[in-house]
Amino acid sequence: MQARILGVRSSACAGQTMFDDRRTGQMGRWRELATQIALVFGAAIFYFAVRGVTQGGVQRAERNAERVLRVERSFRLDIETWAQDLIIDHPLLVTLANWVYIWGHWPVIIATLLALHRWRPVDYLRFRNALFVSGAIGIVIYVTFPMAPPRLLEPVYHDTVTELSTSYRVLQPPALVNKYAAMPSLHAGWNLLAGLALFGATRNRWLRSVAVAGPIAMALAVVFTANHYVLDVVVGEMVALVGLAVSLRWWPHPTWASTTARAAPGRSVPVPGRPDGSADTGFDATAPDLGDQPEVVEDEAADAGGDEFLRPVGFGHTPRDDGRRDPEEAAES
Repeated sequence: MQARILGVRSSACAGQTMFDDRRTGQMGRWRELATQIALVFGAAIFYFAVRGVTQGGVQRAERNAERVLRVERSFRLDIETWAQDLIIDHPLLVTLANWVYIWGHWPVIIATLLALHRWRPVDYLRFRNALFVSGAIGIVIYVTFPMAPPRLLEPVYHDTVTELSTSYRVLQPPALVNKYAAMPSLHAGWNLLAGLALFGATRNRWLRSVAVAGPIAMALAVVFTANHYVLDVVVGEMVALVGLAVSLRWWPHPTWASTTARAAPGRSVPVPGRPDGSADTGFDATAPDLGDQPEVVEDEAADAGGDEFLRPVGFGHTPRDDGRRDPEEAAES
């Protein structure tokens, strides 16, 4: 009888311990998410504030724009007037270009950050750091090379976003806008980073199509709306790729992302998306505690499905075959 009572008590204590661990883990995840939101939001405010107060003089910005146009003419890239003439007499196309420029940038970047943070934490950190690095490079260029966009250089261009929309000024208040920060186009560059991150995080064909089409649509929209020259787009995407290269070089295996999926020695962590109802974090949840630098391993659970959101090889990774086997497979064999 005493053993039975002790058994019931020990089971109850174990259940309470599991509940407390789960609640503590959830609180930790929410706290970490709040930290990341504050960090990204603070970086965005800093980026726009610095960009806004470093606006160059009008004459200097226009001279720089004319220099860019001369370079474009030498390479026959000066298609801005021709591009806007294609859509300006078609209200539906103008509205579509405005929507892509307005709603296809910050909402897409925020959604990508949230999705990667939830399902691919390592990819999230690489994407976030690439944004930070490329944004810092962009600020330096804005300060040293202010440049007027097409819509402010010649009256032949129509400022379609300002003339036909007010929502963009809600997403990006005029007080934080530098009118002469056309070079580089981080609208195009950051959407390219978002597309690369999304493409690397999913095997779903529809999502991959969006990941490919999104950056292309934004590159066209910034030219159609006379907000950027073609060369702005080219340089913006180059700056974004430099930011990505730095992120992958200096933060190849971010510690925070691995610690989010750490388990106590001998205990597995619930991971949604696996056959047992647990979630795929991209890490080996049954790995022993290795201290401050846990080993990050690729999760092979997603291989069984066809159109899962997650894929086992993440943003900036290449497949590995190092002979490791899943603990369940080893037990079965």
